[in-house]
Amino acid sequence: MKIYTKTGDQGITSLLGGVRVPKSDLRIDAYGSIDELNSYIGLLRDQEVNHKRAIVLKEIQDRLFTIGADLATVPGKENVKKPDLFAKDVELLEAEIDAMDEELPVLTAFILPGGHPSVSFCHLARTVCRRAERVVVELASEEHVSELVIRYLNRLSDYLFVLGRKMCQELHVEELTWKPKR
Repeated sequence: MKIYTKTGDQGITSLLGGVRVPKSDLRIDAYGSIDELNSYIGLLRDQEVNHKRAIVLKEIQDRLFTIGADLATVPGKENVKKPDLFAKDVELLEAEIDAMDEELPVLTAFILPGGHPSVSFCHLARTVCRRAERVVVELASEEHVSELVIRYLNRLSDYLFVLGRKMCQELHVEELTWKPKR
């Protein structure tokens, strides 16, 4: 199979289920944002500080591929073979958040992104996740999107926020808090 097909040279692409849409279609933007997020999760997984979380991060990448396949499928096309997202996928994120949160100091201020390059990558992933969530929510206002997809993305951004805090702790980096000027 060749990587290039030339079928998209006119700015049109196919959804799973055979419908062709412009590459500017909101559905394409949604799963493109998920793909971008998946790349950032891969970057996070590659950080030495996350070596013990590599399995969880790989699982998140797998779930993002599942979400991408769901978003790339023509709504109502039930005969398209694709993996499913489950409530237990959200529960895994919640369990990971709770475990990290137990070991972190109580949050008393807003956290500024940064402090260490690895932590900055985590905050980039978090903000891309939030953008992906916004695009998916916008898509859901126009056509069917699984509520579970939106819930997963919302919880994933929470996970990434707490992960950034945990990475600071493990890297012995001070969390930078926002102190508004008065």
